[in-house]
Amino acid sequence: MEIENKILEEFYKNKEMYLSGEDIAHTLGISRQAFWKHVEKLRRMGYVIEAVPHLGYKLMSIPNTMVVPEIKRNLRTHLFGKNIVYHQRIDSTNDAAYSLAEGGAPEGTVVVAESQQKGKGRMGRRWVSPAGGGIYFSCIIRPDISPAEVSRITLVAALSVVKAIKKFTHLDAALRWPNDVLIKNKKVTGILTELKAEADKTSFVILGIGVNVNTETGDLPEGATSLKAECKKKIPRAEFFSRLLEMLEKEYNILKKEGFKNIRKELKVHSCTLGRYVRLATSGKKRVHGHALDIDENGALVLKMSNGEEKTFFSGDVTLVR
Repeated sequence: MEIENKILEEFYKNKEMYLSGEDIAHTLGISRQAFWKHVEKLRRMGYVIEAVPHLGYKLMSIPNTMVVPEIKRNLRTHLFGKNIVYHQRIDSTNDAAYSLAEGGAPEGTVVVAESQQKGKGRMGRRWVSPAGGGIYFSCIIRPDISPAEVSRITLVAALSVVKAIKKFTHLDAALRWPNDVLIKNKKVTGILTELKAEADKTSFVILGIGVNVNTETGDLPEGATSLKAECKKKIPRAEFFSRLLEMLEKEYNILKKEGFKNIRKELKVHSCTLGRYVRLATSGKKRVHGHALDIDENGALVLKMSNGEEKTFFSGDVTLVR
């Protein structure tokens, strides 16, 4: 992709202009025939490049897909997304990232796909991942934390998505503990964290995130929405993804440098769970009800039960009752 990226940079630097293919080829040190082959490859990726005799080549439009050049073009990160593995179609980005992590892939490596055939949600559920609609990616993280603290990574991810959506679209996104992002009480994002660890050491964490960006309403399950549906317009997915990676890196660095204290404060500000009467289903299928009082210093949810007793839960599915 190096040559394609350099060709795109020439187009980006000279917007609204026709450029000589011979001049670009000379600048890049390649033949005219090689330049033409790279242009054809860009066209297959979805770039509309017009060629006019005696005028040259002009970039007319870019694809609204998750192609790597568009993700990286304005990406301002030091770690996340510097190494991107792109798939047009894949079973699961989490599975692919897990395999890469076992093979030694560095922290910050991102696996992104245009669609998933077996997208994974929490508790064995499926994440709907149609092509052309959402952002489906998994990031390899190698934090120096114990397995018991990995739930904090999930909360950092959820906070990052909430803040990225608010900043990019101005929609009123909120966090439903522990890892769902809602807009008007409809789910727009899901997060699945998987890890490889020993008793007291985390080898790596795979952070899988799915965001319904331009997904058509008819392709979504009941109770879900998309950014497009809420904004009433299409969202440039690659640009939004770049901003999301930047926010994720920023919040992750805060966790590493300052601990969980300030992250916890922000989680409480952006939570739509606290102060509500909720139903919580645990992994053992047990269901409890109570008022959500707090997110404690470990990221656990504190509920006040009907008998006045306060109980702490480290995981579970929350339904907002009232």
